[in-house]
Order: sequence, then structure tokens, then C-alpha cells
Amino acid sequence: MLDDLIARLTAGDRRALARMVTLVENNDPASRAALAQLHALGGKAHIVGVTGSPGAGKSTLVMQLVRELRRRDQRVAIVAVDPTSPFTGGAILGDRIRMQDLVGDPNVYIRSMASRGSVGGLSSATRDAVRVLDAAGFDTIIIETVGAGQAEVEIVRAAQTIVVVTVPGMGDDIQALKAGILEIADCFCVNKADRPGADQAAAELRMLLSLDTQRDKDAWKPPILKTTAATGAGVPELADALGRHLAYLRESGQIVVRGERQARSEILALLYQALLAKLGATLGPAHFDQIVAAVAARQSDPYSAASVIARALGIALPSEDDATG
Repeated sequence: MLDDLIARLTAGDRRALARMVTLVENNDPASRAALAQLHALGGKAHIVGVTGSPGAGKSTLVMQLVRELRRRDQRVAIVAVDPTSPFTGGAILGDRIRMQDLVGDPNVYIRSMASRGSVGGLSSATRDAVRVLDAAGFDTIIIETVGAGQAEVEIVRAAQTIVVVTVPGMGDDIQALKAGILEIADCFCVNKADRPGADQAAAELRMLLSLDTQRDKDAWKPPILKTTAATGAGVPELADALGRHLAYLRESGQIVVRGERQARSEILALLYQALLAKLGATLGPAHFDQIVAAVAARQSDPYSAASVIARALGIALPSEDDATG
């Protein structure tokens, strides 16, 4: 059954594609074996991350970008990550509402995913969904993050090209980019450029980039583009910039470097999940809660507690390895 689903998915069956992404998002046990097979079939798509502050117009910009890429005869998939309510656990998944006019195109696939509390602006299943879409033969896969601000550096571990979207009038928020997502951008978009202050916002970004001495050593200089997503102005130039960056990644060998970085991150994430599962199976939630309560009550300390737990798991903390060595 799984082999049949994969065969239909790679042949362009949209129902099989939707079914596989659902299995991944629900963490179905069958999805692990499927993902292992699909991994070997991918590696061809250009994965673009679009991030930035809430209200910057990311969804509208992505919609216009998809239209432009379709005019260039590309097959495009969108993974739009929406925030999950900390109270109800639900998500509005509003991007699917905003992008309704793209749904009828057979060469466009849109999937909204709830973040489910994941930090870094991404759902924990995002990278697996991207792997499925890559194997399905899409030329460009766009990941739109929730808009959580500086925490969104996690997109670096999922995308090859990162677009940071800002808008005029952000004031001190532009300065905040310096300590957060400024460093991860391969391309900047000053969106809503028909508003007053667009030129000033672009100038501030150029100034901040000039202060980054590391950027001076890089062959790729992030372009700063002005776009108006409501009308599509500047979007062809954005598509051109994405194409140039992909060519740079391939010619410089950076696409291999970024791929290795992403692979390392995924392997460590899987090991972390396995460690947490073993922790739960070894100690049990009640015992772990007792250890936590003892630390909170100052009857123990985090270091001793971690050491006790590590020994129960059959491992040693790095400090303990140093002491015994």
C-alpha cells in the first residue's frame, strides 16, 4: 500500500500527495518508512523560506510570487505555517483562505500547517512535508513562517534561500533585525513600498548590512528590493533575485554546504526526540515531575538532577566525562 502511494505521488497524483503530507503531519508510523524512500527521490527543488514580522504582508507577497513563477512555467508548492492557539490548540490556517485563487491551478499545491507550539516559526513536520513535495517534482517550494520575529532563525535549517520581509514605518523594529534575523537573509523585501518611508527603510537596511563585516567577505550580497504585494509591483525582480541566488549556490558549492547543515540539524532533532522518548519510558512522567519539583523547591539542583537522569539513561553528562577522563 505504501509503495503504491509513493508511486502515485511521484506520478503526479494530487490525492496521493495530500494523503502523504497528512500522514507526515499526523506523525503516522507508516510515514517514517515512506520518508526514507522519498528522501532519495528529492534534492531537485529550490526551497525558499519567507519570514518576517507579523503584518508585513508575507502571504500576499507569496501569492504574487507564485503567480510570477507560474508565468515562468514553474510548478510551485507552498507550506504556510500558522500559529497555534496556546489556549485551544487550534489554528485558523488563514493562508488557505487568502490564497483561494491559486487553488484551481493543478501546478500549484498549498498546504497550511499548524505550528503546534514549535519554536522557530516552523511546524515540527514542515521539513518532512517539504521532503514529500520535493519528491513530488515541484520546482520551487515556498515555506512561509508564522511571523514570530527573531525566533524564526529556524528557517535556516529548512530552506536554501531566505527572504526576509519588512515594511516601512517599523522604526526600532529595523534595529531589532540586527540581533535576530538580519544575518540569515539572502534577500530583503521592503514590502508595502507604496507607503511613505519605503526608501528610508531600504536605506536603514543597507546601513545595517554595511556594519556586518562578515557580509563583506561573502560573494553574495543580499539585494534589498521594494515590493508592493497588493499590486505585484517588484515581484518579478524578486523572482529574478531568487533565480540568481540559486545559481550562486550551485556555482559556489554553497548548496552542498547548506544541505549538510540541514541534514545535521535533522539528524540531531531526531536523536533529541529519541532521547525524550527514552526518558519518558525510563523514568515515567510522575518520577520526572518529582525530580523537577525537588529542583524547584531547592531540595536539589539542576546539575545533580540531570546527572541522576543521565545515569538512568545509561549516558554521562559532558562535564562528568571530563572529570573521569
